[in-house]
Amino acid sequence: MVLITGSNGLVGSESAFFFLKKGFDVIGIDNNLRKDFFGKDGDTKWIQKRLNKYKKYTQYDFDIRDKKKIRNIFEKFNKDISIIIHAAAQPSHDFAKDNIFLDFEINALGSLNIFEYTHKYCPNAKVIHLSTNKVYGDNPNRIKLVEKKTRYEPLSKSFLRKGINESFNIDNSIHSFFGVSKTYADILAQEYGKNYGLKIGVFRAGCLTGPNHSGAGLHGFLSFLVKSCLKNKSYNIIGYKGKQVRDNLHSYDLINAFWEFIKKPKPGEVYNIGGGKYSNCSVIEAISHIEKRLNLEIKKKYLKKNRVGDHIWYISDLSKFKKDYPKWSVSYNSKSIIDEIIDIFS
Repeated sequence: MVLITGSNGLVGSESAFFFLKKGFDVIGIDNNLRKDFFGKDGDTKWIQKRLNKYKKYTQYDFDIRDKKKIRNIFEKFNKDISIIIHAAAQPSHDFAKDNIFLDFEINALGSLNIFEYTHKYCPNAKVIHLSTNKVYGDNPNRIKLVEKKTRYEPLSKSFLRKGINESFNIDNSIHSFFGVSKTYADILAQEYGKNYGLKIGVFRAGCLTGPNHSGAGLHGFLSFLVKSCLKNKSYNIIGYKGKQVRDNLHSYDLINAFWEFIKKPKPGEVYNIGGGKYSNCSVIEAISHIEKRLNLEIKKKYLKKNRVGDHIWYISDLSKFKKDYPKWSVSYNSKSIIDEIIDIFS
């Protein structure tokens, strides 16, 4: 049996479909708080309707902050739970700044509930904790960069060739309050792995995307960008001239990384995960691809002020994960991800 928190979100739903197709019973926990966070664009009910068609899928509309209800789930299914995908979170920098307590309660205390009850009721379960590259704060912005025509790039050949690895410093930086709450959960997950032997992997993700994403203005960069360009023929570019670079990982590739870890877990291990050198783009490169693909001009509004803690250049170094799990590779690049979203929503 697989337990998935945030089961209607991008990663949670991709995980649910993956394990349902493998014949697992899947328990989903999701109360559609994304709609409260981000409005209509963040509503995930459309995904829940798809999941409810599967006989082996059962959903509980619980909040991971509710200790009693979460404990009841673990008490009910107990050691039948063999895999846990913890993907529920408040995912926005901007929302967190105005809702600090709510953000911390969901990302930090909610994660504590999941880890503690896993340890108590199903300690042999394999656990995936979805973390974020925002644990590094804005330290990546201290990498010396050069401005190119459509993107920023590092001057360092090492960073340019490989990307940012797991030894990158997380201290003395601006994380955003979202980054702080996720850093707590990240380190807590490591502690449950190293201290208690919980078979938990910590995945520090770059930009995750795919057609299941209910992208909104405050979260879901690539999904929201494509849908905004399709619907409005315009896009607001926030900071850095639109030359900030992100690596983009399709949720399909991410779940396959989870599966490799689940088959051979390393308790409390941390991995940077993203599209790496194979799949990355700047904001204006993404828009340019949409314009060429659809033969239209997107109206761009440039806003000078960047988001707090936003990265100018971030590409994940995938070396550690690929060394531990050599069968895994990235199959989608940024252009193919954009094309897929266009095909679905146009």
